[in-house]
Amino acid sequence: MAVELSLLASFVSIFMAHASSARPPHIVLIVADDLGWNDVGWRNPQMHTPNLDKLARNGVILNSSYVQPVCTPTRNCLMSGYYPYHTGLQHDVIRGNAPGFMPSNITTLPQKLKEVGYVTHMVGKWHLGYCNWKYTPTYRGFDSFMGFYSAMEGYYNHSEGDGYDFMFNTDVYYPPKGEYSANVFAKRAIDILNAVNPKNESLFLYLPFQSVHDPTENRDKPRRAFLLVSMVSALDEAVGNITTVLRERGYMDNLLLIFTTDNGGPVIHGANNLPLRGAKATLWEGGTKGAAFVYSDTLLKKTKYLNTEMMHAVDWFPTLLHVAGVTADSNIDGLDMWPTLSENTPSPRKEFVYNIDEILKNAAIRVGNYKLIEGSPGHSNGWYPLPTEADPQSKAPAISEEYSHEAIISSEPQYQLFDIANDPTEHFDISKKYPEVVNQMKQRLSEYKKSLVPANYPPPDPKSNPKYHNGTWSPGWC
Repeated sequence: MAVELSLLASFVSIFMAHASSARPPHIVLIVADDLGWNDVGWRNPQMHTPNLDKLARNGVILNSSYVQPVCTPTRNCLMSGYYPYHTGLQHDVIRGNAPGFMPSNITTLPQKLKEVGYVTHMVGKWHLGYCNWKYTPTYRGFDSFMGFYSAMEGYYNHSEGDGYDFMFNTDVYYPPKGEYSANVFAKRAIDILNAVNPKNESLFLYLPFQSVHDPTENRDKPRRAFLLVSMVSALDEAVGNITTVLRERGYMDNLLLIFTTDNGGPVIHGANNLPLRGAKATLWEGGTKGAAFVYSDTLLKKTKYLNTEMMHAVDWFPTLLHVAGVTADSNIDGLDMWPTLSENTPSPRKEFVYNIDEILKNAAIRVGNYKLIEGSPGHSNGWYPLPTEADPQSKAPAISEEYSHEAIISSEPQYQLFDIANDPTEHFDISKKYPEVVNQMKQRLSEYKKSLVPANYPPPDPKSNPKYHNGTWSPGWC
C-alpha cells in the first residue's frame, strides 16, 4: 500500500509539473513612448539603462523592428494586427477633444487572449479613443486599467490643458500627490503581479509607459542637465523594479517579455536617433525604426545576439497569439514572427507599409531591400547630433513634433528610392539611377492603396470640454 501511495504521489507530481509547463506563457508587453533609436544604453553609453541593457543583451535585440511615425497608429497595430490605413488611424493621432477611435468591431489582442483563459491588465497610456465607454480599455478586453486616455499629460499632475486625465478602471483616480508617473505605473504593475498566481493563471500585462513623451519632467531636475537622460533612467528603474518582482514571484519560469518604442524620438525634445535619418512624425528610418528587444529565460531557443530580420508592429499581434496557443484571423496584416524571434530563422515578412496618409498626401513602402517614399517624409529631414551639456535640446526645426493638419509643403522630390540594406541611414536617393525599380514600387504602392480606409480624423467636439465632465477628460460625449 505504501508503495502504491508513493507511486500515486509521484504520478500526481509529474502530472502537475506537466500541467504547469503546458500552461500558456505569461506575456509582458512594455511600450516606451517617443524613445529614440539612440536613447538606449546598449547603443549609446550616454544613456543609463542598466536594467534594459541586461534584458536586451541576454535576450534578442531587434535591429529591424518597425513601428509607425506617431503614437496612435502604432498602438493600433499592437492591439489589432492591422495597418492603420486599414482602420482609419493613419493620419496624426487621436486628439483629446476629438471623437476618434479604433473601430469597435476589431477583436483586440487582450480579447483574443481571454479566449484561452488569460487574465489581462493594462497600466499606462491608451490613446486609442475614449469619447464613448466602448472604446476604452476595460471594454476592449482588459480586466483592469490604470492610466490615461490621451496623448500626453504632466508626469506629476496628470493633467493636459484644462482637464485631468487619470483613471482606475472607469473611475477618475488620484495617485499619491507628488509621485512621478513611472513610479505610479511600476507600483500598479507590481500590485498586479502580486495578485495573480503565476503557477495557476496566465497573465498578459500591457505596460505602455508615459515615459519619455514630453513634457520633459523628471524626478531630479536640480541634479541633471539632461532631462531626457533622467527620464529614460526613470523608465529603466521602473522596468528593473518590475522584473525583480517577476523573478521573485516565479513568472520568469514561463514568460515572454517584449520591449519596444511606439515611434522614433522627437529631436526637438532632446531625443536622438543617430545614425538614422529623421525623427518622430517622419517616414524616415529615424521615425519608424523602433528600439526593441525580446527576453525570456525559457522560451527563446537562441539568445544574446542581434536579430536583423524584418518585422513590423502589426506582427506582434499574431506572434503573441502563437505564443499563447491562439490562431490569429487570416485577414489581419500581421505575420507570425515566432520562429524568427525564437530561432533566428528567416523572416516571413518581405515587405511592409510604413504608412499611407491621404490627408498629408505621403506614403512609404518597403519591398525587399528597397524603400519608396511618396511625397514629403515629414518636417525633420536631417541627421541630428547628440545633445550636449550646453545644449540639451538637439538642433532641430522649431515645429510641433506631431504631423501638421495640412499637407506638408516640401522641396523633396515626389518619389525617393533608398536601398536600406546598403544605405540604412538614407543618404543616397537612387530613384534616378533605378527608374524601373521606382515604377515597380509605385505599382505595388498603388495595390496597397486600393484597400485604404479613409482617415477617421474628426474635428474637435465642444462636448469633450472637461468643464462638462467635472474637470476631467471623460467618456460619454459621442
